[in-house]
Amino acid sequence: MREILELLERDAHLSHDTIATMTGLPVAEVAARIAEWEAAGVIRRYKAVIDWDSVEGQHSESVTAFIDVSVAPARGVGFDDVANRISRFAEVRSVYLVSGSHDLRCTVVGRDIRAVSDFVSQKLSTIDRVQATATHFVLKTFKRDGDAFTEPEPDHRLPVTP
Repeated sequence: MREILELLERDAHLSHDTIATMTGLPVAEVAARIAEWEAAGVIRRYKAVIDWDSVEGQHSESVTAFIDVSVAPARGVGFDDVANRISRFAEVRSVYLVSGSHDLRCTVVGRDIRAVSDFVSQKLSTIDRVQATATHFVLKTFKRDGDAFTEPEPDHRLPVTP
């Protein structure tokens, strides 16, 4: 049931009891479905979204970049083999097939700009059929995975008294 998955995607910390109450399903059914999805790989993992800048201060200890990659497709495999090869690198956090002027968009994390640059020049660009790359470094994160990293605006409304 899609509703259970959407609830878990928003908050993986929800208990089976809470999900059952929210969906109107029996707790046993919710637990069984979640266990099935975990076993089948539908639910890949549970994670927390961390605002690392709040923890580590203004100087983050890593650099994130979006790298657009142009690939010459191959008969029978299209872009899949190159995308799968890129996915195997430890620096790569995500790989998407996208529309537009490039074929793939990768999210890459390195200890600094030089590490990301070395990854692009020594590993990514040397893969067969990779024709071009364009690297965009993240300067500041405002929202990630649906979570805003900005302070909520203060309420400027005047209080109403009875």
